[in-house]
Amino acid sequence: MTVAQSEMTLEEFEAFDAAAPEGYHVELISGRLLVTPAPDGDHSEAARVIARQIIAERPDLWLYEERGLAVPAYRAGRIRADGAVARDGYFKGQPSWADPSGVLLVLEVTSGREQDADVDRVDKRDAYAQAGLPVYLLVDRHRGEAAVHWEPEGGRYLHVAKAAFGTKLALPEPFGFDLDTSELA
Repeated sequence: MTVAQSEMTLEEFEAFDAAAPEGYHVELISGRLLVTPAPDGDHSEAARVIARQIIAERPDLWLYEERGLAVPAYRAGRIRADGAVARDGYFKGQPSWADPSGVLLVLEVTSGREQDADVDRVDKRDAYAQAGLPVYLLVDRHRGEAAVHWEPEGGRYLHVAKAAFGTKLALPEPFGFDLDTSELA
């Protein structure tokens, strides 16, 4: 469910977030309030597959699931990323909506509903690029592919690579390894 809101302040958002029913995620992206149900099991399994590979290749990093990030975009934003990869311990002492400057990769997995997928494909991608997050990885369950976007400049990612589930996807530095997508199929 998406609720359009053009003039929501951060204070109004925080009050709405605090009052949201358990099991729902509330986000503020480019001035729009987004309310979505908590992820399903397949969504969580996709994040686990990615996390395991990243940690195996880069044991100094950790994938923090369901991490709230203060992502400045068109207006001040608050995004609950499916995964935020940062150095182990980066989020210690940070508030619920953390500073994303130490995040090396942000992960989103499309929800079980196709009509919600463009939030991950477009809105979140653009917000992450505008915030200068170096790598954005999208697991698109509806298209059966993973896409990696990197090198943000001028509010857009300069590069994108895609791989169908069951094949390998080369992740850019600082990762520099091939992500195996076979378990995502």
